[in-house]
Amino acid sequence: MDTKINQVRQKKEQIVAKIAEKVNRAKGIIFANYQGMTHKQLEDLKKELRKSDAELVVTKNTLLKIALSKSNDMKASVEDPKAFQGATATLFSFSDVISPIKALAKAIKAINLPEIKFGFLEGKMLTKDDVMKLSTLPTKEILLAQIVGGIKAPIFGLHRALSWNIQKFVLTLKAIGNKNVDGRK
Repeated sequence: MDTKINQVRQKKEQIVAKIAEKVNRAKGIIFANYQGMTHKQLEDLKKELRKSDAELVVTKNTLLKIALSKSNDMKASVEDPKAFQGATATLFSFSDVISPIKALAKAIKAINLPEIKFGFLEGKMLTKDDVMKLSTLPTKEILLAQIVGGIKAPIFGLHRALSWNIQKFVLTLKAIGNKNVDGRK
């Protein structure tokens, strides 16, 4: 009987270690209540999140609390008794934080589940409303394109302004040349 207890304990310790590793590696973490979702809906959401270098993990709240208590940034959330009531799924975002949040928001819009509890973005705590606001932001690629466009626009405008005078001068010379060719002065 002792060996069976030790095996169960070892398995739980491995789960806690894996979660703690994910917590340390993640740039963003969102906690959601997934109760009411079907297995297929959960698997579809997980599949969608994998495309964004993110992972949705479902574990027991007690194991999740133990793993989070090992992180200095999240100790306060573990102490809140209401934070981990009900079934909890954890979304870990490893590279781009916005894309997984958008995928989660898309699932919420489609089936009204899961229900976001709270989250962390680079060590700062986020409320449910904060997470939903983040889901409306453009992706990293779009933001970079907007920055490049913003930087490029004044340079393009200056180029157009400077070249317009030269272009106007050339058009004037061409018009004068056409008048002289026609025999008119």
